[in-house]
Amino acid sequence: MASWLAATPLAQAMRDSPWLYPIVEIVHIFGFCILVGAVALFDLRVLGWGRALPVSTLGRHLLPWSLASLVLVVPAGLMMFSTQPQAFLANPVFLLKLTLIAAAGANALLFHVGVYRSIAGWETGLPAPALAKAQALLSLALWLGVICCGRLLAYV
Repeated sequence: MASWLAATPLAQAMRDSPWLYPIVEIVHIFGFCILVGAVALFDLRVLGWGRALPVSTLGRHLLPWSLASLVLVVPAGLMMFSTQPQAFLANPVFLLKLTLIAAAGANALLFHVGVYRSIAGWETGLPAPALAKAQALLSLALWLGVICCGRLLAYV
């Protein structure tokens, strides 16, 4: 499968063009800034910053941005991956990045199907439950790890 992907015309174009890979990488980073920026703002609100904003209102505004950013991040990431899939799959930093992304996604899913369902009881005036705060801190740590891994890929 990895050999097939590396032999596709898109992968070949990504390797051969002096501008295509850097442009795709910029799109990936731009989308990632939107994604992580929205997540970080939401997590900081859950942790108690900006209490004048109801958590649910902020969530309704930021979640669409997070989801829309995936339209940039995922295809651009797959395009970069296609240039050398064997090397990426053999790189422990890349594998750690994918693991951290999966963990961040699972954490967000658990938050939204769990403690977030009781938001009416804690979004205004009261501090968030300890579980919500723990998940927000974990989210911030996981996404920081993803960022670090993404940058390290250029060097390892």
